[in-house]
Amino acid sequence: MAERTLRGARLGGQSFEDERGIEFAARQQVGYRCPQAHEFEITMSVEAEVPAVWECPRCGAEAESTSGIERQVKAEKPVRTHWDMLLERRSEKELEEILKERLDLLRGGQIGPAHLHKANAKRRQAKA
Repeated sequence: MAERTLRGARLGGQSFEDERGIEFAARQQVGYRCPQAHEFEITMSVEAEVPAVWECPRCGAEAESTSGIERQVKAEKPVRTHWDMLLERRSEKELEEILKERLDLLRGGQIGPAHLHKANAKRRQAKA
């Protein structure tokens, strides 16, 4: 096993390649300022789309670009409640009919928890 190991190199060590002949991508410095007046710069590619906000490395707040890039406000969908989704499928008249049917079944002891059936049965016996 010792004959197969690579001598002089360790995991996580430095690369033996040199940077001769390598052309780096064009870069730009983009400045940001957070609400707590922390200023910092991020190095980005010239081709990259520069975001309007970046997380501050000091405090974690949203820092805005100092180069005048504006945030894009996204149109938010209105919040849909369960009632709204139900009304998409049925009319209020249909819902009232279904509610009446289900209440009749519940009061008649045909559906619902068992403890309600026993109470209804006792009431029916007492009335009879």
